[in-house]
Amino acid sequence: MTEITPQIVAEHGFTPHEYDRVVASMGRVPNMLELGIFSVMWSEHCSYKSSRLHLAKLPTKAPWVICGPGENAGVIDIGDGDAAIFKMESHNHPSFIEPYQGAATGVGGILRDVFTMGARPVANMNALRFGEIDAPKMKHLIKGVVAGIGGYGNCVGVPTVGGETNFHRAYNGNIIVNAMTVGIARQDKIFYSAAAGIGNPVVYVGSKTGRDGIHGATMASAEFDDASEDKRPTVQVGDPFTEKLLIEACLELMASDAIVAIQDMGAAGLTSSSVEMASKGGVGLRLDLDKVPVREERMTPYEMMLSESQERMLMVLKPGREGFAEKIFRKWELDFAVIGEVVEGGNLTLMFHGEKVGDIPLAPLADAAPKYDRPWVPTPKRAALVDVPESADIGADLLTLMACPDLASKRWIWEQYDHMVGADTVQRPGGDAAVVRVHGTKKALAITTDCTPRYCFADPVEGGKQAVAEAWRNLIAVGAKPLAITDCMNFGAPTRPEIMGQFVGCIEGMAEACRALDFPVVSGNVSLYNETNGVGILPTPAIGGVGVIADYNRQMTLGFKAEGESIFVVGAGSGELGQSIWLRECLGREEGPPPPVDLNAELWSGWVVKQLIDEGIATAVHDIADGGLAVALAEMALVSGIGAAVSARHDFIPEGWWFGEDQGRYVVTVADPAALEGWANRQETLDGAQLDRLRRIGVTGGSSLHLGAAVVPLDDLRTAYEGALPALLKGEL
Repeated sequence: MTEITPQIVAEHGFTPHEYDRVVASMGRVPNMLELGIFSVMWSEHCSYKSSRLHLAKLPTKAPWVICGPGENAGVIDIGDGDAAIFKMESHNHPSFIEPYQGAATGVGGILRDVFTMGARPVANMNALRFGEIDAPKMKHLIKGVVAGIGGYGNCVGVPTVGGETNFHRAYNGNIIVNAMTVGIARQDKIFYSAAAGIGNPVVYVGSKTGRDGIHGATMASAEFDDASEDKRPTVQVGDPFTEKLLIEACLELMASDAIVAIQDMGAAGLTSSSVEMASKGGVGLRLDLDKVPVREERMTPYEMMLSESQERMLMVLKPGREGFAEKIFRKWELDFAVIGEVVEGGNLTLMFHGEKVGDIPLAPLADAAPKYDRPWVPTPKRAALVDVPESADIGADLLTLMACPDLASKRWIWEQYDHMVGADTVQRPGGDAAVVRVHGTKKALAITTDCTPRYCFADPVEGGKQAVAEAWRNLIAVGAKPLAITDCMNFGAPTRPEIMGQFVGCIEGMAEACRALDFPVVSGNVSLYNETNGVGILPTPAIGGVGVIADYNRQMTLGFKAEGESIFVVGAGSGELGQSIWLRECLGREEGPPPPVDLNAELWSGWVVKQLIDEGIATAVHDIADGGLAVALAEMALVSGIGAAVSARHDFIPEGWWFGEDQGRYVVTVADPAALEGWANRQETLDGAQLDRLRRIGVTGGSSLHLGAAVVPLDDLRTAYEGALPALLKGEL
């Protein structure tokens, strides 16, 4: 038997104090298997020990929330007895080490989180952050991640309908790969993970267990260094064809009454699934590891319990239903094995070769895991922006912005994804939000992912507010009623007070926005230690938003629809250039505070836009975000091939009017301005100051974009926009 030395304790990620807690909770020194199980369950990735205290500040309830955080995914009521089930998770560390498999298994894992609750997955999204394209390995990482997402999603038959991709040098040492899945279920057929029923059989289904992914959760809870390449063996290997079979087999079994509880084997594999099921149900589990299907010889209990092999599920079945369930899984050519039973008491008992090899009290593994109130310091406020020179050429600046990696067309990426499989995608990538029909109905879900990390770095509170508000705004822009969000909190090392301060600030801003917009958090994930040799990423609280459209025939798109239509801006502004893309790309400066988020103004603008869409007055809508008004207009023109002539506002500096990133604003086109005026006159609550936030600025038409005196041909815009990313990635494709 291996002696537990201080070195082994440290290799398992424990501090001396944490190890003392393990010994105290066990009442004895653990063996190697038990130590490994504590290691993964108490890892940052599984226990949220640095974040749980602050995550509790997020609002999670609303009348339409069926299940909030704590289960595999969040569940919301979308009417007619239907539910949307969704979540976003990170696969950052594995994707940096092995980009194809890291990204692919990230997609596979989030799919399982959703279908384990009884939902058929209908859409995948992603939120990706890469470093400078010319940084070492970066082209390889970009290519591998995109291929991994496309390879897995396309093969499993779930459309990848949108996402976002940004680039910044802060991600040179740690890329961000966040995957989101949305599924649909009937509200009376939702499945949960709490084990129940003493004597009920515990069943393993799916793929066999191998040695891939061992200590993946622990690896994801530590920063990288120069030896990170040595961690390749901790990256799992995915098989999307098996996942497709697993989806169909699980949904077929779910149509019966055989399942008591179900949990996917994600991070920490058989350990986390068994511990979570038992602890939520307040029962014990007894597992016979000899019965675990394995694909490699002489696997030890330690390896079986900590493996993160993909495409596996754990279930508790009703007694006597084993044969019925086994026939289903054998039909789909999947492994099926009864590996244990639900028992009284609160322990996880592990047997191997007829001997008890592990006996762990469950409470310390789950609910009694460490919870830290780590020291943190607030991020200092940025000084106001000064000495901003005038633009020499507004048109040339716009071409520069449209060709920068953050704003350039991501067609090269999304064309590698099958976004039409299933035939329910009704708004493809490139819009403000993806729109996917609820099969067999007129309803549709609108889905978006959003975050502006440079804002969060400059002011975490405002950045956290803006991430939520932008997701809300993008759903409004396609005509949806925003309902709820999932989040993926990507940060550096929480042991550094300034990083913990970023996390706390972003949570504060997110919570404020969620409350004001009635936009609760129903699921999420935290990924910390995203840094290499002490250099961390920008704080990146990625937000996945979901809303519902009552009739997808009334959805809104961003392209101009015809020549001669009037262009309006909804929302106020003052020309905020702090932390703007224009300031960075055209002047090489990353300075100033980010634009403030006025949540009351956000609500007002969103209400106006939703009314104009619902009443059939608006013909095109686009939110104003990165790059400001000029970029929003350019994107609308490029989608349609129709130009526009737009006037400058003389109470703004030109750079602020065209490129300012003031929040809570939309561009709206209308075919009949009199209809909009009539609508406004009917609104008794609108006063003069509010009407000033509903301003006509131009007209659509022609083959160029006229921005005041600047004229930019659409052909030049298209060349800059469409050609930039393939040219930057040339040589690696």
